[in-house]
Amino acid sequence: MQLYTYFRSSAAYRVRIALGLKGLDYTGVPVHLVKNGGEHLQPRYRQVNPGALVPTLVDGATHIPQSLAIIEYLEETHPTPALLPSDAAGRARVRALALDVACDLHPLNNLRVLDYLTGSLGLSGTQRKDWYRHWVAVGLATVEQRLAGHPATGRFCHGDVPTMADCCLVPQIFNAARFGCSLDGFPAIRRIVEECEQLPAFRAAAPASQPDAE
Repeated sequence: MQLYTYFRSSAAYRVRIALGLKGLDYTGVPVHLVKNGGEHLQPRYRQVNPGALVPTLVDGATHIPQSLAIIEYLEETHPTPALLPSDAAGRARVRALALDVACDLHPLNNLRVLDYLTGSLGLSGTQRKDWYRHWVAVGLATVEQRLAGHPATGRFCHGDVPTMADCCLVPQIFNAARFGCSLDGFPAIRRIVEECEQLPAFRAAAPASQPDAE
């Protein structure tokens, strides 16, 4: 398997965690999102993924974009260890938590959105940071409410083994910290992330551990 990735991409980070938790070997193919005008925008990468986003997983003749679709594919093709619970309600809860991050929070803070704010719309760097921090606070508040005090929340987002929800949460917190977002109001999230970061799969997937890290 090959994973087209960028060390700071939270979407690619999710998939690296999932691959690590499942113990799957893969070859990382770095795609720099800033250098040379953005390598993801070049024709060579657009042949791999017309959407010009990372990650993309290549497994033989199969090309899969979108991080959650990739994680679901890995779950179906390599079901153990599982990243989704065995019961329907549990699976729905984990998917909802993952989607809270991947669909409601992350897209508002994606690099192409931030670049549009300062480029086409002419916002200042300060306004760009304010946008980022506002939507992070809104999104994480939702996740915190879903986690705090819920009977299914355990050592991790759902129970005592990491799931797809943890794969999504940890990269988002990495990015939030990088942009100076306060996490003081999110004790459940901070506790879970600290638990995750003790596991080898999460440490190996971290941006600083990637060959293309700067």
